[in-house]
Order: sequence, then structure tokens, then C-alpha cells
Amino acid sequence: MFYNLCQEESCKSSLFNILTNSSVPAENYPFCTIDPSEARVEVPDERFDWLLRLYQSKKITPAHLTVVDIAGLVRGASTGAGLGNAFLSNVASVDAIYHLVRAFENENITHVENTVNPVRDLEIIQNELRIKDEEMLERHLVELEKVAKFPDAKKIAGVVSKKEELAIVKRVAEFMEKGNDVRKGAWTPSEVNVINSLHLLTAKPMIYLCNISEDDYVHLDENEWIPEINQWVDENNKGDLVIPVSVSLESKLVEMSKEEADAYLRENQIQSQLPKIILSGYKALDLIHYFTCGPQELRAWTVRNTTKAPQAAGVIHTDFERGFISADIMKYNDLRQLGSEAAVKASGKYLQKGKDYVMEDGDIVHFKFNVTNKK
Repeated sequence: MFYNLCQEESCKSSLFNILTNSSVPAENYPFCTIDPSEARVEVPDERFDWLLRLYQSKKITPAHLTVVDIAGLVRGASTGAGLGNAFLSNVASVDAIYHLVRAFENENITHVENTVNPVRDLEIIQNELRIKDEEMLERHLVELEKVAKFPDAKKIAGVVSKKEELAIVKRVAEFMEKGNDVRKGAWTPSEVNVINSLHLLTAKPMIYLCNISEDDYVHLDENEWIPEINQWVDENNKGDLVIPVSVSLESKLVEMSKEEADAYLRENQIQSQLPKIILSGYKALDLIHYFTCGPQELRAWTVRNTTKAPQAAGVIHTDFERGFISADIMKYNDLRQLGSEAAVKASGKYLQKGKDYVMEDGDIVHFKFNVTNKK
């Protein structure tokens, strides 16, 4: 699940509407969006489109990404300003964040800080998220210090003790005190498990979306803020993705027919950024998908990267995992090159994999399983 975060109400909700084809209010004033809006957006995949043409499936289910739109954060949100506490609680419930920042001038669109300065806005939001995390860690440390004095009643294999958890949380707090976001730390698997249980805001993957004017998008090198935004991200959260986007352009494109939109993009030698934004969000969550194909249904099944075959089968039905026998695998590129399942089998590229097989993005799968009811 992804959260769309920004200080600008109209731009943020407009982008949400474009991504999800919904109709959330996108008024030009703070806190227009009070209750979170949630929608699913289809993950663009040329492979899915080609498989549909091959199998002529009657029913299709592509991969989806869930996106949540809530009211924009403002300076002081961590202390309750602008209904900030409620909104920050909504952020804590998602898996990753799109941070949309305004980088264009328009006197008809208000800015909560009265002037346009995306670097300042990035710092405000980052500070609010960090302050909230630090407050939560402080409270959690107080609680852990009380219970860590006593031995755990029952030690469970693979689960850290309260004393070990206290040490981990202290390390996280010390890391944040140095001005770091939690997601930038090099954590061990046991530390990651503890961090995940805390739902820290700065632990979530972040993608920065720079909202610029249509004219600046056509002439990207002319926007004065893009280099400064890239520099800020490089200095503060190195490795996080920055994507320039023009919400006004994307709004215009969705009002056109496909033919008109394609012609407009060709004429201006540009591309819509929506596919990149969606795919980047999907990858930031470390998600992949495999396909089940046939004349009745073509479906993309979403799993975490490094998922093994039995667990991937369990996404379809728990019986598939419980009674897993094997997975018959075709690689998409092999099927695309050879043109049919029969040709893939004839070439010896139709693979039978067992329980230790790690699923790969784009695998075309038929699972074999057998479940017997115990009497």
C-alpha cells in the first residue's frame, strides 16, 4: 500500500485521481481531503498485454497497487498542527510513501507556506516524520526498560527477547539522533523484524515526485528547482528515487482520447510519467508477479521478491501451498520468442521446479498439488 504525501492539496489529490481514475475532491485549500481515500491502480505491464493477445482469455486480472490519498502535512504536524496527529497515524499504516513536492509558480494556486520553495518543503516534511518517529521511540524505550528487567516468561525460537529488543530500539534511536532516516540504516534481519513492528514513518520507502509545470516538463533543463531537489535528496536520503512529473499535463492527457494523447506526446517529444510512477512504487515495495494463463482467465499474482514456489502457490489458495508437489514454469521471454506452449515444451524449456525454487518476475506457472483430507 502506497501513501500520497504532499503539502499541496489540489496537486496531491489531482495526481491521485489521475492514477486511480477516481474522483476525490481536489480543491485549492488546505485539508480539503480529511478522510483517507483508497483505490487500486493497475500496474502497467506489456507482458500481460501480449499474453492476453496470445491466450484470448475471457477474464483478466492484472497486478494492482493500492494507493491512499490523505490530507497534506504542514509544519508542526507532529505536534497536532493541521490535524497532523490523525494524518500521521494514517501514514503509519501504509508500506511506502510518494512524496509529491511543488516546483512551479502559479499565483492562482495557494501554497500553505505562501511561497514556492520545494527544498524547504522537503525539509519540513522530513522533520515532521522524524520528530514523530523519535517521540514514538522514546515512549517505546520507556516501556521496554520496564519489562526488560525481567527474563521473558517463555523464549520462542527466532523471536528476540525483550532485553534484545531494547538494545535494538536503542540503536535505532541513536541512528535517528544523528539525523538519519531509519530506511537508510544497515540492519540485520532480527533488527529489521523489530523495526517493522514499530511502523516507523522514516523506515518506509520514499519516492519523491517533483510537480512542475507542463512547459518545464517539456523543457526539463529549464526548471530551476530540479537540480536543487536532486542535490537535497542526494545529501539527505541518497539512493531515493526522484521523478519529475507535471500534474497539469497528466490531467490534460486523461481528458483526451488515446489517439489524441499519443499524438500530443509525439508532437512534444515527451512521455507520460504515470507508468514510471506506478512501477517505481511497485518495485519500492519489493514486489514481483507471476502469471497463470489460459483461455478462461489470465491473472497476475503479486508476491514478495525471493518468494519460493510453495508460498507463491499459497497466494492462489492455501491448499496449493499445503499440498504443493511442483511448479511447471515457462519463462516469458521463451514463450514470446517461440510463440506457443507446445513450442516451449518441444524446445525443452518447460521447466519443472520443486519447493526450493525462488519465483522470478514474469514466470508463467502451473502448480501441481495434492491435498488429502485426514480422517
